[in-house]
Order: sequence, then C-alpha cells, then structure tokens
Amino acid sequence: PKLLYRISFFMLLVLGLITILNTDISHASIRTVTGTVTKVSDGDTIQVVTPEQTKLKIRLYGIDAAEMRESGRSNMRRMQEGLESKIKGRQVKLDIIDIDKYRRLVSIVRLDGRNINLEMIQEGHAEVFIEYLKPPYREPFLEAEREAKSAKLGIWSLTDYERPRDFRKRLKTGGGE
Repeated sequence: PKLLYRISFFMLLVLGLITILNTDISHASIRTVTGTVTKVSDGDTIQVVTPEQTKLKIRLYGIDAAEMRESGRSNMRRMQEGLESKIKGRQVKLDIIDIDKYRRLVSIVRLDGRNINLEMIQEGHAEVFIEYLKPPYREPFLEAEREAKSAKLGIWSLTDYERPRDFRKRLKTGGGE
C-alpha cells in the first residue's frame, strides 16, 4: 500500500508538471487596462491615456506596419489613417502581453469587443509580425493575412510595397535613400 501510494503520488506529480509545461502562458495578458487613444504614431504604435491620466505607449501585438519614415508615401500614410479612423479619440481596452525593448506595452487593442490588431491585418493595413507571433493569435492572424493577400487588400494591392522588416534591414545596412 505504501509503495502504491508513492507511485500514485509520483504519477500525479509528473502529470501535473506535463500539464504546466504544455500550457502556453507566455502570451496570456499581464494586465488589462482601459484608456483613450490620443495619438497614432504609425500603423502599429499608439499612445493611450488612462482614466488616471497616465500616458502609455502601445505597440500593437502581432502586426507590422509601415514605419513613419516610410509613410511619407501617400499609400503608407493611408495605412496609418486606417488605424486612426478606427480608434483615435476612442476608449479602448488593452490586453497587455509584453513590454518591448523600447519600453512600449505590447498589447492586443480592443474596441467594443473587436480585436483591432486582427482587423488591421484583415483589411490589409498591416502584415503579420511572424517573428513574435504565438498562440492563440498565430493561426487567426496568419489566416487573415492570407485572405487579405488573396483579395489584394491595402498593402497587398501595392506594386511598390516594401515590407517593414525589409525597410528596417535596408536602413540598418546603410542602403537608405
């Protein structure tokens, strides 16, 4: 009986550890906050002011949009305006997932229950930021991008579209204009 008890306890411990290790907690929200969008810096970065008047710099999780230096082109400016028209001046809910190297709060932005990050991809205003995209957002975001590409929406309709990661790489290697 004592040996059976020890074996049972050991098996439960192993099963518990397996369950914990297989659970993806890396992209669960750290915290959820609400605030009003006061500024759209570009197609994937915004500023939000909380009810306590705290200014937060937010990077939209899982998407990559044209950089401001890039958005001098009218097409890229339209992509930024897509985000502005959705949320500027509106109260949003932020599911904070991470903090990036620039100390921005990497978040899912929600407006009236809608996932704004996903909508930006669906409408072709941004592409998936694949390097950082994890479940549960990975598959829906990738599917939205496939559909936007197929329908040639937004950025996917542009013949001269330069992917944001390629633009950053070109600038880093000194190939800027």
